[in-house]
Amino acid sequence: MLSSAAGLDHPIPGLTFKPDEPLSRHTRFGIGGPASAFVECRTEDALRHALSAGPCIVIGGGTNLVVADEGVDGVVVRSTADRIEISGTRVYVEAGADLQTLVDATIAAGLRGIETMTGIPGSVGGAVCGNAGAYGHSICERVVSVRFLESGRPHTFTNAQCEFHYRESVFKRHKERIVLSAELALDPAESQELRSRADEIRSIRDRKYPPDMKCAGSIFKNLILSELASNVATRVPQAVIREGKVPSAWFLEEVGAKGMHDGDIRVADYHANLIYNAGQGTAAQVRRIIVDLKRRVSAEFGLALEEEVQYVGFTS
Repeated sequence: MLSSAAGLDHPIPGLTFKPDEPLSRHTRFGIGGPASAFVECRTEDALRHALSAGPCIVIGGGTNLVVADEGVDGVVVRSTADRIEISGTRVYVEAGADLQTLVDATIAAGLRGIETMTGIPGSVGGAVCGNAGAYGHSICERVVSVRFLESGRPHTFTNAQCEFHYRESVFKRHKERIVLSAELALDPAESQELRSRADEIRSIRDRKYPPDMKCAGSIFKNLILSELASNVATRVPQAVIREGKVPSAWFLEEVGAKGMHDGDIRVADYHANLIYNAGQGTAAQVRRIIVDLKRRVSAEFGLALEEEVQYVGFTS
């Protein structure tokens, strides 16, 4: 057992220790070798204890992770603290809560603001770190504050201090800052209206990303139209532009991404920005396809596509 896991294999309230745990069980891709130790923490005290034991990798719901086939020679930690408290239009939610559970709770309470995120898999902590969003809205619009651990001590950031940008935050850039919880401010609304809107979105999303599909959703971030070189921007049809963004899928389709495959790792034939595991795919195959797609788009458009997925256990 790794020295960094010392003490975690003894009974600790709220902590579950699993040695040599396959990370394929904890990623949406269904890919990834074992972690030397996998630790789940149901309380803040348990999480603090796990982090104090030594170097580790903290993950959320594993929905946007590509984990190396060789696994991780170290400790992987996940918070499963999932308390949700609603008081008026304010919502307090712990990082380990399922994002869909939070969406459903706010809809039932007649609160508008995150219903467009229905169907997005993963944890609230991951959603905050990656500033998750859909249909022109992101969770940062509703965050009042975020509580996090750094160097074993709790801190609180205001919305501005979180430095939210499109699919970015200070927590994504500084992984030593571990999200504990968030406070959201929502608006009163008719619950049935919100439910109808969410159900409509869920139907569309499930057709695009079937719940049983082994995928990480969109692989690449969309691009900001105003940031594109003029010779590239003029090539983009107006019909594909949404809220000032150009879907990376358009660029990928232009370079023949649809239907590509490497073993059981495939690019959907109906969506060029969707890579999925059709059965026994590997992380190496995922990376090869991603590298190939980035190379093609760079050669055709001079663009450097940026992944939404994050890599764990790779040496480079």
